[in-house]
Amino acid sequence: MSFILFVLSPIVLSSYYLWVNAADQYASRVAFSVRTEEKSSAIELLGGITELSGSSSSDTDILFAFLSSQELVSLVDSDVGLRNIWSKVSVERDPFFAFDPAGTIEDLQEHWSRKISIVYDSSTGLIDLEVLAFDPADARRVAQAVLDECAEMINSISRIAQEDSIRFTREELASAVERLKAARRALTEFRNRTQIVDPSIDTQNQMGLLVTLQQQLADALIDSDLLRDTTRESDPRVLQANRRIEVIEARIQEERRKLGLGKDGESGQVFANLVGEYEGLIVDREFAEVAYTAALAAHDSALAEVRKQSRYLAAHVKPTLAEKAQHPKREIIISLIALFSFFTWSIMCLVFYSLRDRS
Repeated sequence: MSFILFVLSPIVLSSYYLWVNAADQYASRVAFSVRTEEKSSAIELLGGITELSGSSSSDTDILFAFLSSQELVSLVDSDVGLRNIWSKVSVERDPFFAFDPAGTIEDLQEHWSRKISIVYDSSTGLIDLEVLAFDPADARRVAQAVLDECAEMINSISRIAQEDSIRFTREELASAVERLKAARRALTEFRNRTQIVDPSIDTQNQMGLLVTLQQQLADALIDSDLLRDTTRESDPRVLQANRRIEVIEARIQEERRKLGLGKDGESGQVFANLVGEYEGLIVDREFAEVAYTAALAAHDSALAEVRKQSRYLAAHVKPTLAEKAQHPKREIIISLIALFSFFTWSIMCLVFYSLRDRS
């Protein structure tokens, strides 16, 4: 009686349910992996250095976790309508394999684990997926939706990684551009205020004028000395020569004052101050240009690195369309039920006889 109760009864009930109530299910299979490709630059190619594409284990681990997440279940449900697909067979007829469309997202995620079989090979980074549905077209639609959502997730990770790689260099480049604009703006304001494009050129002109005046002063002094040797002090030519010397010396003092070489403390904007201010602005502009060049080179280098690296989802097995229902695997299920029922009954018998012998 115990053998009939614990072994034969589960086998009979399970067989009745599987062959009468359980609906046929069709499987759609898809296999994919995350590939990371690093493209070599022209210089590396000339040097014979190339990078082959390979799988990224961390990205694959993230994708494997994503395949069981509630987010993916919700996305696929909104894309293809999982509740309608898995409830085509009523719950009253097949309460174990069918889904109640009134269930919550948590119920749908739990049912997902029964309809989606995931096999992940960590050594190769390959993921095999088997999707079950009561219609072969529905199974392939769900598999395709899962593949599309996984590809979108990998693309999103790639975009975030690329954005993180160039965000710092972009900010540095923007700061360098603003600094260069400010330096050039200050130089333009100086030129508009002083009406001088380059004070150094005007200073050179002033120095040339001083040299000419010094030469003229020397000539005037020589002429004055010659006149004193040949004429009297009251000679009008001597007075004219002295007056010419005084005018030249006054002009020399005025020009030296403009250049900031005078000894007096007269007010006025001398060329030395203008040249000093101009040179400070030039140094600021040159420094800003160097900083801008360095920031631009760093940004271009970061962009080149981003272009060299790309990750994508490679599907080496596209979603298949089943022609024959292979689920539920009735023979295997019945065999397992029979095996565990027999083991359970055997253990119960051993325990019973062991207790009886001790009593």
